[in-house]
Amino acid sequence: MQSNPNGTEPAAFLTGRTALVTGAASGIGRSCARALAAAGAHVLVVDLAGDGARATADEIGGTAVVADLADPAAVDALPADADIVVNNAGLQHVAPLHEFPPDRFTLIQRVMVEAPFRILRRTLPHMYARGWGRVVNVSSVHGLRASSFKVAYVTAKHAIEGLSKVTALEGAPHGVTSNCVNPGYVRTPLVENQIAAQAAAHGMPEEDVVRRVMLERAAIKRLIEPEEVARTVLWLCGPDTAYLTGASLPLDGGWTAN
Repeated sequence: MQSNPNGTEPAAFLTGRTALVTGAASGIGRSCARALAAAGAHVLVVDLAGDGARATADEIGGTAVVADLADPAAVDALPADADIVVNNAGLQHVAPLHEFPPDRFTLIQRVMVEAPFRILRRTLPHMYARGWGRVVNVSSVHGLRASSFKVAYVTAKHAIEGLSKVTALEGAPHGVTSNCVNPGYVRTPLVENQIAAQAAAHGMPEEDVVRRVMLERAAIKRLIEPEEVARTVLWLCGPDTAYLTGASLPLDGGWTAN
């Protein structure tokens, strides 16, 4: 097995493993799929966007799985033989709580909380049988802190934190770890699409949103790149983190220190 240029770990340390990544057609999910595939895993590229899922799968030699995570039947039909699960898929809606559409709130919980639960309920028996598994939940700084106008997203991210910790406790005797990564604002289509909505919610020009809203609490005044998040996800699946479980790792530029 060849070594990485930095010599810290084998380049293909996930050879023989299967990774299921949701929301993998773009953004953080696509970067995670690329990183896991480069480490030797066969990646199940799960996304509602069929063209994007197939393009990512073709690029990395993975398998595209087109599924609507808001549909419980579709989630329950996903492959069950994943050794690694990266729960990443998400969506956003920005509005004051008293004006927040209940159907939108329900949709966000279904995609970002119920779907990860159903995926883990389906895949954990396979991990337990093999005596090894890695669960990485792409949470958010909003899983640790709240922001106005994002009641559904903040609620969902706090919920995934709890799901991750229960998974860690139950999975530990079976060689399964479960952790959250908690990025601040990442340069993804989801964040880019938020700028106009945030501008309307806060009553300010779009050009001020990144500086005055998104990065106000962060010490490092830039967006984090999807590849940076993916490298942390990969590290959590690697040989040096078998004792790390039930944790939430802020990738927030100092937001939660402020």
